[in-house]
Amino acid sequence: METLDQLDRALLRIVQKDANLSVEEVGAAVGLSRNACWRRLRRMEEAGIITGRVVLVDPDAIGCGLCVLVSVRTDRHDAKWAGEFAAAVRNMPEVVGAYRTSGDIDYILRVRVEDVKSYDAFYQRLIEKVELKDVSARFVMEEIKETTALPV
Repeated sequence: METLDQLDRALLRIVQKDANLSVEEVGAAVGLSRNACWRRLRRMEEAGIITGRVVLVDPDAIGCGLCVLVSVRTDRHDAKWAGEFAAAVRNMPEVVGAYRTSGDIDYILRVRVEDVKSYDAFYQRLIEKVELKDVSARFVMEEIKETTALPV
């Protein structure tokens, strides 16, 4: 595990909020030269701490305004079934997050679709691909906090 100092953490806080900033701007914000800043960022990329740079898109602007939290239960817990389920959800673009959980729910999916009709089409495709015991949906009424930034 790479050891991060306070400057590394400050750099991560900045680039998580805006990866479009130039190396000069990021360095200036923490008191580093362009070269020193670039070296630190590059070291964190090589260490796998920084895993990519992306553009965030407004879901409403592209017709994916409905966020659905889907709880999945299964009676199957063997490796073959788990692999099939993982492959199915990875290949469904509506699934933007998939998590195996502890407790009475086996998996939780975060799904982005246009509307309830689109969710139903997603649901039908999901149950066609893998055998499930129970699928329950919760439609998000208000997004109070949504972030990709990790607390560093």
